[in-house]
Amino acid sequence: MSCHKGFILRRDRKTCRNKDLCKSIDHGCEHVCINNNNSYSCQCHEGFVLRQDGKTCRSKTKTLYSFVTHSLNIMFREGYVLKEDQKTCRRCTEGPVDLVFVIDGSKSLGEDNFEIVKQFVSGILDSLEISPKAARVGLLQYSTEVRTEFTLRQFSSAKDMKKAVSQMKYMGRGSMTGLALKQMFERSFTETEGARPFSANVPRISIVFTDGRAQDEVSEWAARAKRNGIIIYAIGIGKAIEEELLEIASEPSYKHLFYAEDFTAMEDISEELRAQICEAITDVIACPNLAIHHKYLFEDTKASKDKDQCKCENLVTFQNYATNEVRKLTQRYILSELFLTYKWGRLKETRTHQV
Repeated sequence: MSCHKGFILRRDRKTCRNKDLCKSIDHGCEHVCINNNNSYSCQCHEGFVLRQDGKTCRSKTKTLYSFVTHSLNIMFREGYVLKEDQKTCRRCTEGPVDLVFVIDGSKSLGEDNFEIVKQFVSGILDSLEISPKAARVGLLQYSTEVRTEFTLRQFSSAKDMKKAVSQMKYMGRGSMTGLALKQMFERSFTETEGARPFSANVPRISIVFTDGRAQDEVSEWAARAKRNGIIIYAIGIGKAIEEELLEIASEPSYKHLFYAEDFTAMEDISEELRAQICEAITDVIACPNLAIHHKYLFEDTKASKDKDQCKCENLVTFQNYATNEVRKLTQRYILSELFLTYKWGRLKETRTHQV
């Protein structure tokens, strides 16, 4: 059996149908119907997206509106917190923190990988504001014994600190992780070595790096440190033991434990760790979350053209502006929906009259 021009055989091989399904059936597409061989699909005009029903469309404005209203209740631009004056902002990593690295220098690591670990430390330092009033950083290297490379009070600039890291000599013997945790807890966070007193409410953070099984017990000293308010991030590479990492890391472990099979993942770990440290600093000093990611929402504002995207000199004024923007977006969305509803209704009327 064959069909006339403009028609094709149906699957039953007995009847024919129009090649153009969009014209031959009531497809229900709100904007545009597209023929696809034996089927069809609906598409939307520019500035609109297809709803889940696969037929009707909605304005992209609604997506932006939802994002604005959600963001108003969430946070500052990522990486920033409100200063004590409640008006201006700062990078959260400019906040005060006492940070001690505990670095594995055991023989299993190898000199090449030790250099990667040194680069990792330097990368973390780059994300901090190093000064006596902001971030103070110390570093221990451990092997069969523990060596203090520098204390929290020793350097007051990132330049001097990174130089000390680059000149650090690889120990290359055993792996006494527990002994390193003991020294970190008993000495590194004392006021004698440069830690600020508990009354200053400065976050105390330790980043512990290991690439294999410890030759001593880690749980006791890790537990003592955590009970005394030290936040511990455990980083394990290669043959590091999961049970040991869990004993070392603070809770919840999904935030404070990092593991990778080899050193190629160090850059990714560094990026995630920087974000976690920032969050830890913010949590401890209880910074309020009041503003929004205005960089992405209001590209035409003076604020977005500033190099410092978080320069909210008058937070109340800014929030009033943001509220007005939400109102405008809402009005645009409602008007566009009304217009499309009217236009779609007129189009249906025209098709009915043509039939």
